[in-house]
Amino acid sequence: MPWTETRWLVAFVGLSLLAMAQDRPVFEASAEERFAKLALECVGKEYPNKISHTMQRDEDARPPRKLTPAFYGCFDWHSAVHGHWLLARLAKLHPRASFANEARAALGRSLTPENIAGEVAYLTDVDREGFERPYGLAWLLQLALELGDWPEEEPRLWSKTLQPLEDIAAERLLAYFARLGLPARVGEHSQTAFALGLTLDWAKARRPAALAALSDQAKKFYLADFGWRLAFEPSGQDFLSPGLAEADVMRRVLASAEFSAWLTRFLPEIPTEGRPGWWPVGVPADRKDGKFAHLDGLNLARAWMLEGVLSGLPESDGRRPALLESYREHRDAGLAAVTGEHYAGGHWLGTFAVYLVTRRGLSN
Repeated sequence: MPWTETRWLVAFVGLSLLAMAQDRPVFEASAEERFAKLALECVGKEYPNKISHTMQRDEDARPPRKLTPAFYGCFDWHSAVHGHWLLARLAKLHPRASFANEARAALGRSLTPENIAGEVAYLTDVDREGFERPYGLAWLLQLALELGDWPEEEPRLWSKTLQPLEDIAAERLLAYFARLGLPARVGEHSQTAFALGLTLDWAKARRPAALAALSDQAKKFYLADFGWRLAFEPSGQDFLSPGLAEADVMRRVLASAEFSAWLTRFLPEIPTEGRPGWWPVGVPADRKDGKFAHLDGLNLARAWMLEGVLSGLPESDGRRPALLESYREHRDAGLAAVTGEHYAGGHWLGTFAVYLVTRRGLSN
């Protein structure tokens, strides 16, 4: 790694630790610029593009910008959505940063009434009830959450504009979780636990009336689980940890003592000493391959989920040193990979980095 990148990483990791200690986000300027640049370069970049598109008629064969006019960049719809989330998150936290005006301009270009009406028309067309469910819809709710608690006039306008699409995403996810007989315990987009966690965080701020039902669903899916083997993770294309994502949901819905007891049953392999390397980080075989690059995202996701688990445990819990050690290892490995060198990772890893370092999952 070149010296400039090494110096950046060392500075950023140190400030991330300080952020954790102080319970508030702290950034090094070059890091926030780096992440913002990744999103700014892709939210309006139409190609390459991978669409999941159900067609009913010849005229449905249209370019991405015509199909989904707000969220057509960043290779796929869900990456475009969370790329906009990244810009909103950083511009809100750092309104005087060098990238803030450009980020706001990008949000303003995308979140227009005309564009959101186009998104609504697309999602409500025939046979699209399952579009981007649950992953992309959960990120749409995160974008709505980010805009909704941004106390400025322009973001409030964007929030209002996004509302019809937010309502559709919420209705579909709430109905989906209620109808789902068994959770999807996978490490990619269809995973239930991650989407349920994002939806719970959204509901806490945006729709408290839905919290009880969502909490009940989490308990229905996971409360009786036991004996998850961390040694069986990851699969070769995972960007989410099935086991940790489940734990990260349950810490949201259980009291600390109850969560600690549940974690003992569910993840009995967590050691009670803080030895390094007890759970190895993911190492992609080829970062130019989009599926292999998923493992870089897995390290970032594991880091924020480990921090989430730590937040739910009593201070006296003997597993805390081991969890903290693993959090640091996964955080460092994940952040070092967010370079933008290859578009396979560059179009989405910045979001995972920002979600981690701004502690979004803990700030609800």
